[in-house]
Amino acid sequence: MDTPLHVGIIMDGNGRWARQRSLIRTQGHLEGLEAAKRVVKAASDMGIRYLTLYTFSTENWKRTADEVGFIMGLVKQYLRGEMNFYRQNHIRIRHAGDAAGLPPDIAGEIAGAMADTQGFDGMQVILALNYGGRDELVRALRRFSAQGRDMAALTEEDIAACLDNPDVPDPDLIIRSAGEYRMSNFLLWEGAYAELYVSAKLWPDWTGDDLGEAIDDYRRRNRRFGGIV
Repeated sequence: MDTPLHVGIIMDGNGRWARQRSLIRTQGHLEGLEAAKRVVKAASDMGIRYLTLYTFSTENWKRTADEVGFIMGLVKQYLRGEMNFYRQNHIRIRHAGDAAGLPPDIAGEIAGAMADTQGFDGMQVILALNYGGRDELVRALRRFSAQGRDMAALTEEDIAACLDNPDVPDPDLIIRSAGEYRMSNFLLWEGAYAELYVSAKLWPDWTGDDLGEAIDDYRRRNRRFGGIV
């Protein structure tokens, strides 16, 4: 198979990485950000067109206020500090998730990054922030209902058109680090037929070579989409 058009990544293992080194959890998140930068650059160089990073889930608000605040600070730092990188690589920043549920300053940073990179024609990086697959479906149905259309006539195409990024193709490959075999509420609708790749390596240790191994594994597969080939 060719290089996947759209790759989604569940970036797991920051806390375990820190614990194994007797470090505080926030240090794991800091190293996880560095890993994300490496993987974004590698994905861009490989010609991947869409990369969705599971940055912060709707369930992650259950963590301590200090940890949540630190993660949000990293998001702000990344969005502000990497603009030259986006420009040099023509990377467009997008968002998936409930922006209304984010702190106003974070929502503003995301909106600013999206506006500043909207015209870039390289890889699109979709930050799944305050994102949950179930929540996205609920919000999609609310959007459909707000159009005054008949719910009895609802189709799969109608739901797809009301998702957060309806113009983005479904992911071909979903990667999860840290050896966990679950979707964790990530791209539940869009990932119905995505190929799955699980790596035992904790996210902060990831490099472009790890992404390359995942892509090579994907290329060896035979996608059937429920049919017989």
